Amino acid sequence: MEHLNPRSPLVFDTTDLGRRPGSMERLQRTIEAPADFGTDIIAVPQGAPIELELRLESVVEGVLVTGSARATATGACVRCLDPVSHEVEGHFQELFAYADRAAHHREVGASDDETEEHTLEGDLFDLEPVLLDTVVPALPFQPVCRDDCPGLCSECGARLADDPDHHHDVFDPRWAALSALSAESTDLLGSAQGETRSNTEEKRN
Repeated sequence: MEHLNPRSPLVFDTTDLGRRPGSMERLQRTIEAPADFGTDIIAVPQGAPIELELRLESVVEGVLVTGSARATATGACVRCLDPVSHEVEGHFQELFAYADRAAHHREVGASDDETEEHTLEGDLFDLEPVLLDTVVPALPFQPVCRDDCPGLCSECGARLADDPDHHHDVFDPRWAALSALSAESTDLLGSAQGETRSNTEEKRN
């Protein structure tokens, strides 16, 4: 098992909090976003600041962490592909159980195997999994640069916002055969009319 690094910006030390239920500590910290903090469409860039406000409270089972995280995510508009930025804020409350209490819960079957249980490693806890579960779902599923963004032309890819009157004369290939028959009929009719005039002039002569 890989041990937590106390120097990691998302690892917090609860030594000063102690284990007396009711003890409380408030923290403010600005940390750099880890990698893969978002989706392929929009994400908080690695190294970008995330502002944290935390309240640590000692309870019988462990340390109850309540807090919020604020950051700026960047990505691309799903309609026109222009860059977009989105202010994201997430709130969370998570219990980090003491190792002995977590082990007891597993022994008596009190914990749900399908629910991830966060535990303290000594006096340390890692907030990164909680932040991922909080911030990423708060990101827009389909970010747009503006609500009425018209997007790109499906024919040539031009930005429709730059030219609202932009359009193409779309020719339906299903009419191609009919157009060919119409042209052929026009040619035949013209030829027939020409022959009729020639015959008429010959008779007059």
